[in-house]
Amino acid sequence: MAHTNQQTTPQPNQPKENKGININAFALIFGVIILSAVLTYILPAGEYQRVEQDGRTVVDPDSFEFTDQSPVGFFDVFGSIHTGMVNGAGIIFFVLIIGGAFGILKATGALDALIFTLTKKLADKELLLIPVLTLFFAILGSLMGMAEETIIYIAIVAPLAISLGFDSIVGYAMVAVGANIGFMSAVMNPFNVAVAQGIAELPLYSGMGFRIILLASFYLVAVFYIYRYAKKVKKYPELRYLGNAPKDKFKTTSEVKMETHHKWILLVFLANFGVLIYGVLQFGWYIREIAALFLLFGVLVGIIARMSPNKIADSLMDGAKQVMAGALIIGFAQAIIVVFQDGKLMDSILFYAASFLGELTPALNAIGMFFVQLFLNFLVPSGSGQAALTMPIIAPLADLVGVTRQTAVLAFQLGDGISNSIFPTSGVLVAGLAMAGIPYTKWVKWVYPLILIQIGMAIVFLLIAQAIQFGPF
Repeated sequence: MAHTNQQTTPQPNQPKENKGININAFALIFGVIILSAVLTYILPAGEYQRVEQDGRTVVDPDSFEFTDQSPVGFFDVFGSIHTGMVNGAGIIFFVLIIGGAFGILKATGALDALIFTLTKKLADKELLLIPVLTLFFAILGSLMGMAEETIIYIAIVAPLAISLGFDSIVGYAMVAVGANIGFMSAVMNPFNVAVAQGIAELPLYSGMGFRIILLASFYLVAVFYIYRYAKKVKKYPELRYLGNAPKDKFKTTSEVKMETHHKWILLVFLANFGVLIYGVLQFGWYIREIAALFLLFGVLVGIIARMSPNKIADSLMDGAKQVMAGALIIGFAQAIIVVFQDGKLMDSILFYAASFLGELTPALNAIGMFFVQLFLNFLVPSGSGQAALTMPIIAPLADLVGVTRQTAVLAFQLGDGISNSIFPTSGVLVAGLAMAGIPYTKWVKWVYPLILIQIGMAIVFLLIAQAIQFGPF
């Protein structure tokens, strides 16, 4: 997993690093926990009856009744965090194990070797560079939730783009936009769609075919958008923005050759996802089995790379450290749900939300969920954390207002993903821009038309999903 604390040598004319808006997600969520506890003294309490239907728990829409208030005390606010951690333990440890497995993969150097090989082979084929590299990072984003790891690759691809007559924005966009459209399309992303589907009690990775179409559509639009700008700056070199990358030719500090063991590791990487797809579709594998598969995958690639047992264990811990914050946010977000449930506010919120949304068509409800998730990502810039915070409310709300749970998950992943490319609370965005030497304001000016296009596409896909009753439920 890539680290974000690398420093570049400052240049006299180098733009100052945009540190973004310093909002600590844990402090923010703890504030919401306190606010939630205060609301248990103010808002009316109520309850729905739950029933089992086709193996999942659903709300009986006609069973709501107001009840006596059940306020949450001062000490219970702190106790809710432990309870939230316990309630979210399955997903928290799932995220940590997946992160650890990818940490071992990163330590083998196979991904570095593959990316370096691609960039060298495409160094004199600029027409192929944009679609190939954008697709490569989109696939990694969609299959392994690549996010923080993109930062180190920006340092390789940005100067390569400049050497081919493009600029830093083109190089940054191929990596960051590519990975982000993969992350939000989430064909098999374990850090957003798997967490959201698990909470919504959907079969893990169900609806994969629809998400593949989603990925292809967003990819084609992104490639067209980047390539159109790339041709413009190549034709008019004075428009290029070079950032802090080398300006003479493509250079890299360390050349990583593709060794035989790297090829075997990449083959095992692909085989791992093949086994995963087969297990999910054929045997109904869930979080436990998938976590076990990834842990086995990590050990295998460590052995192929001839890593010692200590090195494998250290790499596992390094990978887990990279996702630790996101994993803990899941527990903190669950604490909010604990307070709502103990204070009997959860069902009151569902009742009032359903009463409001009940006046709208289900398709408009799905779009409303999308915009809620879109703007909420400003406050909770973590896919797994946002899923843990919102899906316990959104899933039963979807049942009440006629939206399929799968469509509600789709609204979450699109809302969470699109805003990652523009909200300054995203540490990955700010660190990546700093690596490429691109001021945040300049990036916003370049990317906002693409964001608007993606929002329009998201609305269309949500309308289609609701029209076809995207499911299984």
